[in-house]
Amino acid sequence: MIELGSEEFPILYEDNHLIVTVKPQNLASCPDESGDNNALDAVKDYLRTTYEKKGNVYTGLVHRLDRPTGGVMVFAKTSKAAGRLSEQMRTGDFDKRYLTVLVGTPSPESGRLTGYLKKNTVNNMVYLCPQGTDGARLAVLDYEVLESAAGLCLAEIKLHTGRSHQIRVQTAGISHPVYGDMRYGGENAKKGKLALFAYSLSFTHPVTKERMRFVAEPPAGEQPWSKFDLSKVFRRVHG
Repeated sequence: MIELGSEEFPILYEDNHLIVTVKPQNLASCPDESGDNNALDAVKDYLRTTYEKKGNVYTGLVHRLDRPTGGVMVFAKTSKAAGRLSEQMRTGDFDKRYLTVLVGTPSPESGRLTGYLKKNTVNNMVYLCPQGTDGARLAVLDYEVLESAAGLCLAEIKLHTGRSHQIRVQTAGISHPVYGDMRYGGENAKKGKLALFAYSLSFTHPVTKERMRFVAEPPAGEQPWSKFDLSKVFRRVHG
């Protein structure tokens, strides 16, 4: 377990090259202007303490999760591993899947969302915009509705691009915002903790070349996750 003040979060896997953990919701992935606690520094502190290392401990940030999004993250323990994992990110060898609860049920219940996103760094908001807009970047995701209940649906999202706030902006763009996302969903969203969780991460080990998959469950006992049978999803994942 990785300690962060009075909290702990689990390690799913660790070897000489990388460490895979589950980032809690509302924890920054890395240091930012807020100066708040973050996952990267927590992993560094864990490595420094556990292995009695002195000075700066190399920990490579391979990818990020937005602060309100919890879920599986991998960190590199060597620069070589960081470089190889980053190359997989660039070429699309990373398979990142999320579970989310959306307001309403999209029609069709599975499909691909493709658009262009641009971030306003002043207000930290991301906007859908026309192709060709200066600074806009292509955003692609696949979605599949797994179950519907009480005016909500449980959906799996597979990212093909890793844009800031991507899932939140693109689902709000089809009028089915993520539950709890008042920023992008506005009056269409529901008040509560953001229901977005990075539950599955697959990649090729940077040294052994073994294909690896790591899975973690969202907080099943909390609303709105408790409205759905999450065990179905994980039975399917583990085949």
